[in-house]
Amino acid sequence: MPETFGPAFPDRDRPLLSFGIPFTESLPKHAEDIFHASRIYVISSRSLARNTGYLDDLKKALGSKFVGVRIGMKPHSHWSEILEVVADAKKYDADLLVTLGAGSLTDAAKIASFALANNVSTHEGIDALRPTSSQKPDEIKPPKVPVVCIPTSLSGGEYSSFAGATNDKTGQKHTFAGALRSPALVILDPELTTTTPDKVWLSTGIKAVDHCVETLCSLQSDDLADADARRGLAKLIPGLLKTKQNPKDLEARLETQLGAKDAMAACSRGVPLGASHGIAHQLGPAGVSHGETSCILNPAVCKYNYKKGANVERQDAIAQLLWDEPHTREIFSQRGLKKETADLGDLMDAVVRALDLPRTLKEFGIGEDKIGSIAEHSVHARWVQSNPAPLDKDGVLEILKMVLE
Repeated sequence: MPETFGPAFPDRDRPLLSFGIPFTESLPKHAEDIFHASRIYVISSRSLARNTGYLDDLKKALGSKFVGVRIGMKPHSHWSEILEVVADAKKYDADLLVTLGAGSLTDAAKIASFALANNVSTHEGIDALRPTSSQKPDEIKPPKVPVVCIPTSLSGGEYSSFAGATNDKTGQKHTFAGALRSPALVILDPELTTTTPDKVWLSTGIKAVDHCVETLCSLQSDDLADADARRGLAKLIPGLLKTKQNPKDLEARLETQLGAKDAMAACSRGVPLGASHGIAHQLGPAGVSHGETSCILNPAVCKYNYKKGANVERQDAIAQLLWDEPHTREIFSQRGLKKETADLGDLMDAVVRALDLPRTLKEFGIGEDKIGSIAEHSVHARWVQSNPAPLDKDGVLEILKMVLE
């Protein structure tokens, strides 16, 4: 397959997107042609470094331009580890940061480049880069060292111009935006993603599906965002089902990766999302991974909003899309669902179960004794506030009780 290369999104220059050739060919080519980089620092997934030869392949492909590597980072991008990357990148005078992996690595690289531009070397310095920081300086400089992401999951953070990271002195996770920039280049290599555990691949795929569904469910969406979300759904759900059946189906893996890109295109248009995303931020600290929060919450939030009559017409339109897709229609038939009686929540539940992903809080040891505090912390989240059906603490509790067991 020849390389496909160009802007990931038609309405902006960055990030650029490359796929169709191995990442070990794409990165050296574009590091030279686009970034003129000679000192490349890599942040690698620990599992990739330990269990595969891909990091060694990348070092060999980069040759003398490879200057250093960070192997592994904790989930949720701890500030202390980001500062270690910053110190390393300064030591090597890195002119390109590359992530080989996904999730926390992506956010860490974006914030590390941001910190480098502003000469940050302490927790206090990182805190000052937050948009809502009381210590924010008069001038915050945008990142200068470009970031290239080679993702192995479907989280999609490589397409966004914001990032989340945790102050490990307080345990609180913060969002960074403003002068922060998206990565400059995303390289998709479906063969590389075969190293990703099935559970991670599929659950982060459902998170991407959730991006699409909550965009299409939003009462504040628009035609452009809806079109992106529909394209994403049309690629994501069939792709996830195919890769569940055959993890080595590289064509389906690439299609799913491109679906995740479409999902992020929808999200990037500024459409407010709903409670599946809003409550999810409080399930993370309780031990539920990024993708698994959507597996649990999305069907329940759909059902709650439908019962309240908040977005019935929009949900029915999504349900029709799913019934029109042969792979999902077969699943619905196998589970005895009828088009006349099954709502979107039922259909999403069937998709998640077909992928053998978790559907309850009980699977994570979260019982009724813990959901009160989760609801309390969730109710003021911006995407809980923008949920199609208005939500107070009791409403959030109702959703959480639907997914207890």
